[in-house]
Amino acid sequence: MSTTNYVTAETFERLKAELQHMKGVDRPAASHAIGEAREKGDLKENAEYDAAKEAQGMLEAKIKQLEGVIANARILDESSIDTSKVSILTRVTLTNLGTKKKVTYKIVSENEADLKQSKISVTSPIGKSLLGKEIGDEVDVEVPAGIIKFKVENIEL
Repeated sequence: MSTTNYVTAETFERLKAELQHMKGVDRPAASHAIGEAREKGDLKENAEYDAAKEAQGMLEAKIKQLEGVIANARILDESSIDTSKVSILTRVTLTNLGTKKKVTYKIVSENEADLKQSKISVTSPIGKSLLGKEIGDEVDVEVPAGIIKFKVENIEL
């Protein structure tokens, strides 16, 4: 189940640095913790050893998952993005037709989503509903609270 992860060059570099840190700093620290716990005696009743082994297993799972994300990453070039339609990396201004409030979201990959920065995932209900829409289009978005109607006001980088 390999899915392509579309990311900006900045996010790709951040992911690589995070992976390097896990391999170069966290992994040796986990091994050291296991070694120290092993020296404390009987492994059958050594909770510290069990905890260190479990932490190492979780770290290895995170490393494997991050390696998969990086292996399937495709770096997007903002200069080649068509702003006539909503796509990943476009900034979309919407009007909520129910409340008449305007909101602006940047459509990003799951790895970059951060609602505090108005970055929503392309796989979120709003992100999915907006893909391919043009200025003036009205969109019905199904969210847990019901259906929200938006009108696409502007699309830019």
